[in-house]
Amino acid sequence: MTGALSGLLVADFSRVLAGPYATMLLADLGAEVVKVERPGAGDDTRAWGPPYGPGGEATYFLGVNRNKRSIALDLRAGAEAARGLAARADVLVENFRPGTMDRLGLGYDALRELNPGLVYCSITGFGSGPGAALPGYDLIAQAVGGLMSVTGEPDGPGTKAGVALVDVITGLHAGLGILAALRHRDRTGEGQHVEVSLLSSLLSALTNHASAYAAAGVVPRAMGNRHPSIVPYEVFETADRPLVIAAGNDRLFQALCGVLDRQDLAKDARYATNAGRVAARAELVAELNAALRERPADEWFELLTAAGVPCGPINDLAAAFALAEDLGLEPAVELGGVGQVANPIRLSATPPAYRLPPPGLGQDEDWVREILGP
Repeated sequence: MTGALSGLLVADFSRVLAGPYATMLLADLGAEVVKVERPGAGDDTRAWGPPYGPGGEATYFLGVNRNKRSIALDLRAGAEAARGLAARADVLVENFRPGTMDRLGLGYDALRELNPGLVYCSITGFGSGPGAALPGYDLIAQAVGGLMSVTGEPDGPGTKAGVALVDVITGLHAGLGILAALRHRDRTGEGQHVEVSLLSSLLSALTNHASAYAAAGVVPRAMGNRHPSIVPYEVFETADRPLVIAAGNDRLFQALCGVLDRQDLAKDARYATNAGRVAARAELVAELNAALRERPADEWFELLTAAGVPCGPINDLAAAFALAEDLGLEPAVELGGVGQVANPIRLSATPPAYRLPPPGLGQDEDWVREILGP
């Protein structure tokens, strides 16, 4: 079986998360990815533990580097070897500070002379202009990009997301940009420079919050687990543990009231429309919590789901994986004795494949020399 991207060679000069996540997704879909790492140390995430996998490698590294080949290369002393790899590559991905690759003779302008069809993807924190000197860390992007201002409780400090979400979103944007550039190359033979930044990716991903500001000048604030525009759409109390309910329209609200045996709420003029429910949020939520405390979360989950009301308990990751397994989503695979999170993309003809476990530092130098040739 060949993957959708079989035949593509990706030179991966990126490290940590956004770039490696993007290149792993390309590798899962069949691309051959050569990961270029610092001699002696490698990708920073090799040292980001605990926790560690079965072989003592940090699970952070293991999570975003399968299906890749690794070579150790000092880009100052080995720039010519790096140029040789770029000359053969279809795609190059890098996330150094802007200007670094240019100083090494590995910038886009230099390499497109060598390889006109090269799709060259640069991932930065804050662009290549005035923000070029700012460090591209996910936590910094979450802070200055507004995500922390809308996360957490209203009277608390800004709160970061529980995962490096901006890096992940930026990696997805990088992958999409690369595929668009490859499509253009298929038609014209010309490569191009793809640029994505953490800040721009975050502002796009803030969707309704960002639109509230861009279209209406509204600056959203943190609301905890509540939604600014929909009620009921938050975490509720039950007899034993929290339950999320997302009744996103009038019909679902009426169904919720029916299951709770609180038809009086459905008939109350204050709650007849979503706008009314948003205005009377505090009173309505108090009524719903009082009703929901009568039974445990799992019982409500069964009853509400049967009535078509979207809801669910707050799971930890073990329970989340178990749920995905129960639903037939096959959330995990084992590769070389290492557990891996499965690629979420399903393709009927060219599905993702798991060919290679995350590589040891520099383990594939002979293989890379062989494919590059003289």
